[in-house]
Amino acid sequence: MSRSVPASIVLVGPTATGKSALALALARLGGDIELISADSMQVYRGMDIGTAKPTAAERAEISHHVIDLVDPHQSFSVSEFQRAAREAMADVAARGRRCVVVGGTGLYVQALVDELVLPGQYPLVRGELEQETDTVALHRRLTQCDPLAASRMEPTNRRRVLRALEVTLGAARPFSSFGPGLGTYAPTAHRLFGLDLGREQLDERIERRYHRQLVEGFLEEVHGLLQTPGGLSVTATQALGYKELLAHLRGEQTLAEALALAIGRTRRFARRQQRWFRRDSRIVWLDANAVSADPTAAAERLLA
Repeated sequence: MSRSVPASIVLVGPTATGKSALALALARLGGDIELISADSMQVYRGMDIGTAKPTAAERAEISHHVIDLVDPHQSFSVSEFQRAAREAMADVAARGRRCVVVGGTGLYVQALVDELVLPGQYPLVRGELEQETDTVALHRRLTQCDPLAASRMEPTNRRRVLRALEVTLGAARPFSSFGPGLGTYAPTAHRLFGLDLGREQLDERIERRYHRQLVEGFLEEVHGLLQTPGGLSVTATQALGYKELLAHLRGEQTLAEALALAIGRTRRFARRQQRWFRRDSRIVWLDANAVSADPTAAAERLLA
């Protein structure tokens, strides 16, 4: 199939700002709209409450795509997301319907909207590189192999340096040759909207949501995941809230301590989401308070 995906409304922003409620309102008003998730954790089966996945009733009412794709013990990459989302959007368009993309995983959103050319993975090369503990030394090596890529990252950013070297050596072509970088935003036919909320209000929403999720059975959900065959992948284990509740269930900290750590980590994550999306000047920002007060009215304005 073609790399291009049908132009869509794309809803982004930090966690707990009300993206899902607005997406549902758009689908209910539009009548022919289906939703594409751009959330890196909603792809995991059984991770429902903590990822704020749409409920069974919402999924029965509105078609949702790119959720429940893999089991928690499996890994899942941005390239796998890109492929799954493209296929879902092409299928929706082939049936004469429209898509709304909704999610807060910035790299997933940009991979889809900007049709990023994503390099492959080279585990043998990666394993050899990881034996070098000096990240700055790895960066010097990257400077020799791909000076442009090296100039785009801090010498101490081990994750980025390792990935750039892995691709450069594994693919036998510079990492920088795969595209201009994540800080480049080309014109797009997609309509991008972000939900904006002040820091204090966002912090309050995050805390309230955790307390609500615990009432809904979040702890029991995590306990069930511990019993699943194969355990949890590294990615799934790091999911917000899950990591802390897993530590609690292993007896490493009290529930109150786990909750406090989860709230703090999620608040920091929300700050990073804000910084990521703020770099993209194509996004039109909406007041999350106004959207939450009347998501239907907000949806009407976006569809007008």
